[in-house]
Amino acid sequence: MRYIFLLILTFLQLVSIAQTAETARIKSDSIILVASNPAKGFHHDYILFIPKGMQLNKKTFLLVEPNNTGKISDSVEVHKKYAIDLASVSSVGNNISTELRIPLLVPIFPRPASQPLMYTHALDRDAMLEEKVELKRLDLQLLGMIADAQKVLSSMDIPVDSKIFMNGFSASGTFTNRFSLMHPDKIKALAIGGFNGKLMIPQNVINGVKLNYPIGTNDFTAISGHDFDPAAFKQIPQFIYMGKLDDNDAVQFDDAYNEEERKIINENLGKNVQERYVKCQQIYADNSINAIFNTYETVGHWTTSDVNLAVIKFFLSQMRGN
Repeated sequence: MRYIFLLILTFLQLVSIAQTAETARIKSDSIILVASNPAKGFHHDYILFIPKGMQLNKKTFLLVEPNNTGKISDSVEVHKKYAIDLASVSSVGNNISTELRIPLLVPIFPRPASQPLMYTHALDRDAMLEEKVELKRLDLQLLGMIADAQKVLSSMDIPVDSKIFMNGFSASGTFTNRFSLMHPDKIKALAIGGFNGKLMIPQNVINGVKLNYPIGTNDFTAISGHDFDPAAFKQIPQFIYMGKLDDNDAVQFDDAYNEEERKIINENLGKNVQERYVKCQQIYADNSINAIFNTYETVGHWTTSDVNLAVIKFFLSQMRGN
């Protein structure tokens, strides 16, 4: 495999000189750009952020945050730049990684301007049905990246659990939510926020209306290739939050949902972000989903230090087994 080292030249620069392997720690924040490897199931590069102070030879968790450029572009360099910023500077994921001293994986998935209705960064229906090999089944490509990253980290004396932590905000929160229903057995715990108030519903029907992907699980098997596992999904500890002032409503735009999906959501889950958020909380409670919901009264479509700290504390409690 080919690695591109952005902030490091050799592995020796990562490790502090120590008396024993048990006390060796990463010397400085570092980023590794791992090249695409179709033979291993992924057609796009991904980023590993390794925070300063992380202890070597001690099992930990790999954190995964899907990339979210926030706009369409046919230039992979545009998406790469935003993904690098997400991994190393401006994200809840970077805060979690830095504070808990755990590695962070960020995929560099494109969001092509040539296919403006395919919202790859939210893993919408168009993305799941895409047949072009480079964009086909981004959820499975992410699993390939995760498996590869686990081996890369192991080779660097950073053993990680077979299950991941997963985090997302806005479109990446939606991606994380949908991914968690498709692959619940891969996730130890997750946190999402700013997701337009609309969670994927773990049921086939609401008010007599069938809920196909990405609204619900009615055609789940046809879309994913396997049956939905509600028991496994219920086992995932989830921290789900929204700002009370958040009115960022992707539901009303064609790149996120088509007209039929929009009608079902508006008529059965709510016509605005906050209505849907309340309704989805009730549905998750009715389905016994292991979720903590937090609402921040003075927050809109952004996060604050208080929000970030709450997310960090949530993952810390999962690391401690609480």
